This record gives sequence, C-alpha cells and structure tokens, in this order.
Amino acid sequence: MISLAGVSHASGIGDSVIIEKPGQHLIGEIMTVTGEGAKVLMYSSTDALRIGDRAFVSHQDHVEIGDHWLGSLIDYRGQVQMRRLPDIAKLVSVTVPLQRDPVSPAERKALGPRLSTQLNVTDTLLPICRGQRIGLFAGSGVGKSTLLGRLAGGMSADRVVIALIGERSREVQEFIDSVLPPEILPKTTIVAATASEPPGAKKRAAYCAMAAAEYYRDQGHSVLLLFDSLTRFAEAHRETALMAGETPALNAFPPSTVRVVSELAERTGPGAKTGGDITAIFSVLVAGSDFEEPVADMVRGILDGHIVLSRKIAERGHYPAIDVLRSVSRSLPKAATDEQNRLLQVFRRLMTTYEEIAPMVRAGLFEFGTDPQADLAHALHESLDQFLTEPSNGIDMAFDYLNGLLTPALETQISGAAPSDLKPA
Repeated sequence: MISLAGVSHASGIGDSVIIEKPGQHLIGEIMTVTGEGAKVLMYSSTDALRIGDRAFVSHQDHVEIGDHWLGSLIDYRGQVQMRRLPDIAKLVSVTVPLQRDPVSPAERKALGPRLSTQLNVTDTLLPICRGQRIGLFAGSGVGKSTLLGRLAGGMSADRVVIALIGERSREVQEFIDSVLPPEILPKTTIVAATASEPPGAKKRAAYCAMAAAEYYRDQGHSVLLLFDSLTRFAEAHRETALMAGETPALNAFPPSTVRVVSELAERTGPGAKTGGDITAIFSVLVAGSDFEEPVADMVRGILDGHIVLSRKIAERGHYPAIDVLRSVSRSLPKAATDEQNRLLQVFRRLMTTYEEIAPMVRAGLFEFGTDPQADLAHALHESLDQFLTEPSNGIDMAFDYLNGLLTPALETQISGAAPSDLKPA
C-alpha cells in the first residue's frame, strides 16, 4: 500500500491509479480515501516508486480488447505476453470496463440447450447447459487441469476464455503446451496472474478475463469461461481487504468476500435475449477434501451446480475422478427427457446401493441373493464405473450406451424378479 496526496477531492474507492515511470506505467487501485489523501494498492512491485512521482486517477478501470487477444496469453495489465498464432494487427480494439453490472434479470434469457462435452459423465448424469455456471471442486493432484483441458476441447463454443489465477508460472506454460488442445487456440484467450504476483494483480487478471468473456458475449458469441481458480481469487481479495482495514471473519475472510465472489459469478450465465451467453466453469480448491471450508461453502449456493473430484477415485486410476453421488447439476430434471431422467435415477440408485455394500464386498462378507437391489448394484458396478471414465460420441449415443448397461436393472424393475443370472462367476 502507498499513500497518494492531493487526490481526495477527485477520487473514490475502487478508482484506478496510474503512476508514470520512465519506460513503464504502474497500475493500482484506491482502497481508502481520507481528507489527507488516499491509500493505493499497487498491482506490481513498488521498489521503483519515489516521493513526488506523478499519479493519474481514472474513475473507471478499463482494458483494450481486440482480435489480437485470440490465441494469446494476456497479463493483468491487458498486455499480450505470448502468442501461439501468427501476429496480427489490432484490426479491432475496443475499450472495455473491467467492472460492469450483470445482465438485468428482466432481460436475461433462460438456460440454453445442453452442451455436448465428449465425456459420458457430463453428457448424461451431470449435464452442462448453455449459460450454466458450474463449480469444479477439487484438491491437488486429482486431475483438475486435465479435466478443464478436456472440457475446453470438447464443449461447443464460439470463444473460449481461460483465467489462470494464482497458478505457478510453470503450470501456466504446461497448461498451454500440454493440456490445452491446440486446435482451439484460434478461438481462445488465456489470462494469467501467477502465484508470485501481488493480490491486486490476481484480482485484476480475473476481471480482465471476465471483461473478455463479456466482450465476446456482446458480439453474439457463445462463450466458455474456464476460471481456475475461484479460491485464489477469493484469497487475493482477502489480502487486499485486510490491507484496507476490513475486519476479518471466519478463516480471516472478510465479510465482503461473499459479495465480491457473487458479483463476479453473476456476470456470467445467459446473456440478454439478443446476445450470446457465458457458460462458466469455476474451479474451487478444497484443502484436504474439506468441502465445508468457507470458499467452497459460499460458492455452492451461488452456482448452478457442482462437480466434485474425488482423491479416492483418482487413486484407483479412474479419470475424470468425478464423484457423481456428491455432484449436482441444477439443470436437471429440465435438461433431460422423462426417459433419460428415469435412467439417471436408476443409475444413482445402483451407485448409492453399491456404496452402502462396498465395505462388505471388500471384506468378502457380501452374500449374493439376499437383496435383489444389492445384487444388481454388485453385478453392474464395474461396467457403470467404467462408463463414467469413457468419452462419448454425443449426448444421444451416451444415453443409448447407458440404457444398454442398465437393461438388466430396468427389466428387474418391470418384472420384479431377482436377477439370479447376474451372479458373478
């Protein structure tokens, strides 16, 4: 934090500050204003600042977005750091505010059609509709980045915006080189602020990514926003809010965290009736698989569903390691037909039953023939578990595949007979 004198009469909280130095412009944000001056949070190192440096106050922070952002890695200043496509001139460059109100509820469309993801699990049990906001809850090392890369390449979108907030610089490079499908680069914008950068830079990078998604949406495009991670954004806000003097609450997160995270998420979703949409997937880091920690708890009530990645499933070598029994898509049941919803109910019932009998199965105490529902769950579990890890060739084909797997269960429901022919050898 630095002190800025002589601007109290013409500045307000949240205003942008630019300090000119030879060869560079340093950006900051006004956090508090008093009669003597203002306290400014700088987004970069303050080592070069000196008493008497000139500062300029802007009442609305903004960034210039254009076609040159596609196929590029963008930093928190909105500047291109790396291009993986041939250089192009700034044919179209528009000044876009970083802070905007969300689409009015009176103008916002309903969720659009469900999107094919090229994964069985999200094409059937956990559908993602156009304009939906999903949380991806995961610990470290369970395949979160790989799943985000597969969704980026598998989901239908005119534009893809990827926000990498608080990641290590090596991971940013690896994500671009090894995880992100190269064929989607021409329609993709990547905005990154690494773990070593100040908290203000992380917040501004997040707002740059959101501004890019809104810019593409306003052009009528269907936009996919992959935000990794919302937890790092909330932690960056915690740092800046505490420096500004806000009182900490649970786990040192100030009360304003819920508002800031909600405002960011609310800017995504279905657009106005004449525009595009922003389908958003926000990753949420859960330390030690604690899904009740403050950020995870607040996000569940904000988004339109959550996908939980399980360490136990990942340790079995099953990827994506999605725990379908702890995951929810709030686009159901409307996003599926009556017959499809029936299949999903049968699937979940069988998986729940197997989870209940799994300790007995592992201990060798399970007796086939005692409970027909348990017998079915035991007999079909391996094939259903494998179904969750396989790619799909479209939503309809995924449901046809699932219907074939569940045929014994459906026939048993109709006839009421015990599935004795399913007993494992």
